[in-house]
Amino acid sequence: MNFINAKIFDGEKMIEKGYLSFSNGVITAVGEMKDFEGEGTDMTGKFIFPGLIDAHTHIGMWGDSLGFEGDDGNEDTDPITPHLLGSDGVKIFDRCFSEALEAGVTTVLTGPGSANPAGGIYAVYQTAGAPDGRLYKEYAGLKIAFGENPKGCYKGKERGPVTRMATAALLREMLEKAKRYENDCKKAEADSELDAPDYDIKLETVSRVMRERLPVFAHAHQAEDILSAIKLAKEFCLNLVIVHGTDGAAVKDILAREKISVLSGPVLCDRSKPELKSLSPKTAGELNRAGVKTAIITDHPVIPIQYLPLCAAVSVKHGLDKIEAYKALTSNPAEICGIEKKGRLKEGFDADIAVFSGDPLDVMTSCEQAYIKGNKVL
Repeated sequence: MNFINAKIFDGEKMIEKGYLSFSNGVITAVGEMKDFEGEGTDMTGKFIFPGLIDAHTHIGMWGDSLGFEGDDGNEDTDPITPHLLGSDGVKIFDRCFSEALEAGVTTVLTGPGSANPAGGIYAVYQTAGAPDGRLYKEYAGLKIAFGENPKGCYKGKERGPVTRMATAALLREMLEKAKRYENDCKKAEADSELDAPDYDIKLETVSRVMRERLPVFAHAHQAEDILSAIKLAKEFCLNLVIVHGTDGAAVKDILAREKISVLSGPVLCDRSKPELKSLSPKTAGELNRAGVKTAIITDHPVIPIQYLPLCAAVSVKHGLDKIEAYKALTSNPAEICGIEKKGRLKEGFDADIAVFSGDPLDVMTSCEQAYIKGNKVL
């Protein structure tokens, strides 16, 4: 299929008058109209983007309109639950997936909340298609958390952290045990006279995250918590990604120096707790200008996922470059989260495509068509 005469953002730059070709689920060509030969569907006046990506949500984990019955985001019976798979908690028929698609969001990361210092494994989902075929990547990374959430969740309970020191200590203990577990497994594999350690699902999971260099998504708002996460990541060579980074501007030079990315947001909310006191729509722009790779997130259901483009628009209003905002909705989250075949309109990439009636950062714009792996889903 060929789309012609469209304004196309390919994940890196805007092509003012271009064409896009895709076949068998992948992009086959993209470029300027002067280089196109043949026929195609005229898309004059339309904006064509890679399907948008929300890199931090809890979509399907807190069921829409369900209350406690749909609350599957935090297993707050144990502060260390790295082995929990977000994919085991997602309600795939949640209508918010459809609302995401209607906004041009074709890919989401979802998983546990931030009650636990180690909450579980995030998954990548496509927002449409057969219910048993939407799971794109089951092991997308490990969710950990610093700051107020673990402290508040376990205050008054028999076990769990009530200080930031304890949160860091629990994570350090988990990571050290996983490192030793991995080493003992390797020794037993190399020497038949040595017994392998007893199977431990938690340590198996953390070992895999460390071995495969999967992202470790660290919920951290305050600058001190961001620094704690960086300290732990350097100690254990983790592939760290900061989630939220509300105080990120205060440590932007450190984040840039350490090449640590930030999933920035949400911005369309109030300062509901002390660690949000620095919440500002300027943060994404400040991080970007400092050289920090940044993606815009909703933290759905904190902000309904269909307002992801609006979150980016607010950031542009407050200083984020528009092209960088487009990247923060497409190629940046794909790169940060290790989903290499998404987020760009480039030969060989998944044909995840959103066709907008105008600039997607304009609140009056609608997503008119969407494709996932070349299949029309909207």
